[in-house]
Amino acid sequence: MAAVFAAGVGAGAINSVVGSGTLITFPVLLATGLPPVTATVSNALGLIPGSISGAIGYRKELRGQRGRVLKFGSGALLGGLAGATLLLTLPADAFETIVPVLVGLALLLVAFQPQIGRLVQRRRARTGTSPRRDGGPLLFTGLTLASVYGGYFTAAQGIIYLSLMGMLLDEPLQRLNGVKNVLSAVVNTVAALFFVFAADFEWTAVGLLAVGSGLGGYVGAKVGRHFSPTVLRILVVTVGTVALVQLLLR
Repeated sequence: MAAVFAAGVGAGAINSVVGSGTLITFPVLLATGLPPVTATVSNALGLIPGSISGAIGYRKELRGQRGRVLKFGSGALLGGLAGATLLLTLPADAFETIVPVLVGLALLLVAFQPQIGRLVQRRRARTGTSPRRDGGPLLFTGLTLASVYGGYFTAAQGIIYLSLMGMLLDEPLQRLNGVKNVLSAVVNTVAALFFVFAADFEWTAVGLLAVGSGLGGYVGAKVGRHFSPTVLRILVVTVGTVALVQLLLR
C-alpha cells in the first residue's frame, strides 16, 4: 500500500510537468499481483485527481486559451473513449510495437522543437502565411489520435501532446503544458468512467493512487510551471528517454 501511494505521488508530479507517470505506477500495480488489464483500469481511475490538480496548477498558463482547450478537449474526449474501448477488445500486446515508435518520434520533435519552429517561421515568411491559432485540422487530428492511444495505455501521452502542439502552435512551452494537462485529464476521466461500467478494477489501489496523484499533481504543477523552456524541454526528453528504454525492455 505504501509503494502504491508513493507511486501515485510520483506519477502525479511527473504527469503535471512532463507525462509518463504511468510508467511508474503500472509496474508497481503489476508487482502487487494485479492482472495487466485490471492494473491498467485501476491506474486510469486512480490518476484522475492528479490530472485535474495538475491542470488547476497551470490555470494561469491556460488564460486566453479557452477556445483552443474546448476544441482539443472534444477530440480528446472522443479519442479517450475509443482508446478505452480498444483496451477491452484488442489483444493485450496489440500496441507493443507501435508505442516505442510513437514515443521516440515524439521525443525527437520535442528535442528539436526550437529548430523546427525556426524552419516553420522562415517558411511562413517566404509564403506570406500566418500561423493558425488552433493549429488547423492536422493538429486536431493528431491530438485526437494521441488521445486514442492515451485511452488505451496513457504512458507518455503527455510527451506526444507536447510534441504535436510544439510543432504546430506558436506558443511558449509552459502554455502548451497547461493545455496538455487539461487534455490528459479529459482522456483519463472519460476512459475511467467507461471502465467503471465495463471492466474490473481494484478499489484499494484506485484510492491510494487517487490520493497520491492528487497531491503529486498539484505540487508538480507548482514547481514545474517555473521551469525555463530549456529546462522543461531537457526534463521532457530525459524522462521520455527513460520511458522509451523501459518500453523497449518490457
